[in-house]
Amino acid sequence: MDFKLINKIIEMININKSFPNVKAVDNAGIDLYQGEIHSLVGENGAGKTTLMNILYGLYQPDSGKIKIRGKDMESLTPRVAIELGIGMIHQEFMLVRELTVLENIILGFELGKFGRIDFSKTKEKINYYLDNYNLEIPLNKKVRDISVGEAQRVEIIKTLYRSTEILILDEPTAVLTPQETKKLFEILNFLKKDNKSIIFISHKLREVMEISERITIMRNGKHVNTVNKEDVSIKELAKMMVGREVFLNIKREPCKKSKKILSVRDIYVTGEKELSKLKGVSFDVHRGEVVGVAGVDGNGQSELVEALTGLRKIEKGDVTFKGKSIKNLSPIEIRKAGISHIPEDRNLRGLNRSFTLYENLIANHFNKKPYSRLIQLNKKKITKYGNRLIKEFDIRPAIGNTVAVNLSGGNAQKTVVAREVDMNADLLIASQPTRGVDVGSTEAIRNTINYIKKKGVAVLLVSADLEEILSLSDVILVMYEGKISGIIPAEKAREDNIGILMTGGKVK
Repeated sequence: MDFKLINKIIEMININKSFPNVKAVDNAGIDLYQGEIHSLVGENGAGKTTLMNILYGLYQPDSGKIKIRGKDMESLTPRVAIELGIGMIHQEFMLVRELTVLENIILGFELGKFGRIDFSKTKEKINYYLDNYNLEIPLNKKVRDISVGEAQRVEIIKTLYRSTEILILDEPTAVLTPQETKKLFEILNFLKKDNKSIIFISHKLREVMEISERITIMRNGKHVNTVNKEDVSIKELAKMMVGREVFLNIKREPCKKSKKILSVRDIYVTGEKELSKLKGVSFDVHRGEVVGVAGVDGNGQSELVEALTGLRKIEKGDVTFKGKSIKNLSPIEIRKAGISHIPEDRNLRGLNRSFTLYENLIANHFNKKPYSRLIQLNKKKITKYGNRLIKEFDIRPAIGNTVAVNLSGGNAQKTVVAREVDMNADLLIASQPTRGVDVGSTEAIRNTINYIKKKGVAVLLVSADLEEILSLSDVILVMYEGKISGIIPAEKAREDNIGILMTGGKVK
């Protein structure tokens, strides 16, 4: 064993946890040493987050033993966990958008006396972490005005401010760009050198192999294995996670593009930030073709998708679909024209989290026969339809009455993908379709994109994952500061020339 791994600070032994109709954790466990980065991997719904929510005190286990620094824990709550030096950064950030970064960090743990906050003392403590862990965040900006990567760093500072020694990160890179991920890993290595201990939950096996010392694999709520990084390959990890061989490199279907279906001409669109304004964007998409859109997040990709789906006004230029202008039509009119949309934020625009799985899956058809007549829903038909999609897309738990808020991030994403692909649209606009999804589900979603392309569906694929763009796209548009900086056919596309275009450079 590595000489640093001598002080075991966490032991979770034979943990069990059930919810109605599902056993989330089945006799599983994990241990953690001081100064270690230990990755926890598994498919969506494997029980990883539930196990960590138990460690953080959000759930009580049905049975099993938890030891922290050798002491048996009879009952854990988040307050007790924080007092014991445990902090958890959830996949969905727990920040108040209308408060400043500083206010979010200290919220509930303000330093001061007699109801007054001592901002001088507070900033002194925060600056210690900023300086020692190379964290760069604007304390006085509101959270709504910072990038996703900065929000991630705010969450880290927030936990450190509470004197955290054990840090749990749940899918921390799911919404980060490659550059932001690199920055996060630098921070985690600083924390490790300072003897902090980290549990890193992720689907991204290359990242897991880069950042971890040891890796624990879960499947169907059970502990499968704990291995040293040096003793396992990515392919072996994937097989342990899924229980079968996983083909991580999807072979792109040959492009048999035919008639032009989407034409974007010289469009101008307002942006969330100055750099994301669309300024004269033009391109075409044909039936049977996947057009990939690459770029560092914040360079206009989101605004482009919103403009094409009726969610943002086009100020100048035109968009035609099947020969007719769809400029500034409503989202429902654009859907009726034959365009389906996988949004980048599944919780904001992809799902109604208070609705059931059945209700979310039927959202495109609930007002049509045979699923409804006048104001009466046909629950039998809806159940049959929902069960078919649940089976085809392997959504877990396979219980249609499950409320969407209780789905894991990956299964929520599969719900959105299932609904949009099953629309049988002429054009699928897929924005970050595999974000936060495990390797088995990623394989399935990429195969689905290949399949519908083969059927003649046009696909506009927007992804921060360059491997995904390269493996699926027939032509790649690269966006930089609201413009298309280059268009590369698949046979000439490589990570290096795309990377140059992503930063505004020129490719010869």
